[in-house]
Amino acid sequence: MSNRMFQGVIYQMKDTIGRVIGVTDEMGVVVACSELNQIDSIKDGVQAERMSNSASFIRNGYTFKGFTNSKRNDFYVFVEGTDDMADKFASVVSISLQSLKQFHDEKFDRLNFIKNVVMDNIMPGDIYAKAREMHFVTDIPRVVLIIRVDQSKDMSTFDVVQNLFPDKQKDFVFETSENDTVLIKELKKGIETKDIEKLAASIVDTLNVEYYIKASVGIGTQVTNIKDLASSFKEAQIALEVGKVFDIERTVVNYENLGIARLIYQLPTTLCEMFLKEVFKQGSIDSLDQETLFTIQSFFENNLNVSETSRGLFVHRNTLVYRLEKIRKITGLDLREFDDAIVFKVALMVKKYLQSSQEKF
Repeated sequence: MSNRMFQGVIYQMKDTIGRVIGVTDEMGVVVACSELNQIDSIKDGVQAERMSNSASFIRNGYTFKGFTNSKRNDFYVFVEGTDDMADKFASVVSISLQSLKQFHDEKFDRLNFIKNVVMDNIMPGDIYAKAREMHFVTDIPRVVLIIRVDQSKDMSTFDVVQNLFPDKQKDFVFETSENDTVLIKELKKGIETKDIEKLAASIVDTLNVEYYIKASVGIGTQVTNIKDLASSFKEAQIALEVGKVFDIERTVVNYENLGIARLIYQLPTTLCEMFLKEVFKQGSIDSLDQETLFTIQSFFENNLNVSETSRGLFVHRNTLVYRLEKIRKITGLDLREFDDAIVFKVALMVKKYLQSSQEKF
C-alpha cells in the first residue's frame, strides 16, 4: 500500500523537480520511481548505509535521504545529482513522504485496532495501552451497525458505506464477510435510539434506491467505552438473526427493541417443543387455519381491543367474538384474557423460531 502511495506522489513531483526521483526500501530495492524501468532494481550501498544509521549519503550520481517513523530508516528518497539542489529536493521529498506515511499508517493502524477490538481479537488489558499509543479516545459514545446484503453485487456495499461516512478519524468501516459490512459510528451527545434507527434506514434506502442492493441493518446498543464495542457487535449480529426469524419484513432491527424475541432465540429447541406441548394440550396450534391466525395477529396488533380489530378486519363485532370463542374451544386459551393472550403470543413466536431452526438443517 505504501509503495503505491509513494509512486503517486513521485509521479506528481517529477515534472516540478525535473530530475529522476524515487524511493527505495531498506534493502535498496526501488519501490517507486519517476522512471518506471527502475522499479524493482537495486541501488547499491543502501543496505550498508542503513546499518550505519546514515540519514543521507551520495552514491553513483544520486543523493539519498532516509526517512522513517522509527529510529532506523525504513525508506530512502533518491534524487538524480550530487549538488546542493539535489540535496534540497531529497530533503523536501523525504519530509513529504514521511508525513504522508505517518498519516497513512496511523489511519490503517486505527482501523485494524478497532476491528480487532470489535472482533474480540485483542486482550482487554492491551486495548488501553494500544489506544494510548495511537492517541485514540476510548470514552466517546459509539454504536455498532452491521449492514447485511442478501447477495453480492457489482457495487461493493463497503465502498458505498465508506462514502456515506468519509470521516475516517471518527467512523470506521470494514467487512467481516462477503455479505456483512460493519460500521462503527461515533455519536454526538444527545443522540437517541430513534436517531440511530433513522440513520440505519437511510443507509438501507441509499443502497436500495441508488444501487439496487437489498440490505438490512442490525443495531447494537450504544456504548461509552471502547472495550464494550465487541458486545455491541454481537448484539447487532443477534438483532439481524432474530429479526430474520420474527420480523421478516423489517429492514432495520435494533437489539434494544427485540424484547421477548431475544430470549426465545436463545432457548434450546427441545425446551421450546416441550413448551408448545404443555400450552396446547387441548388442541394443536397447527389445527388453526390461516384466516384464524390472521385474526389472532390483528387482535394482538390492536392491543386486544375487539372493536378496533373488527373495524380493521371489516367484520361485525359478533363475528370476531365468534372467532375468538372458536379459538378458545380449540386451544383452551381465551385471547380476551390478558394472561392467556400473553401465553398465546409467546407460543406463536416459539413456533416461528422452531420452524426457522428446522429450515437451517
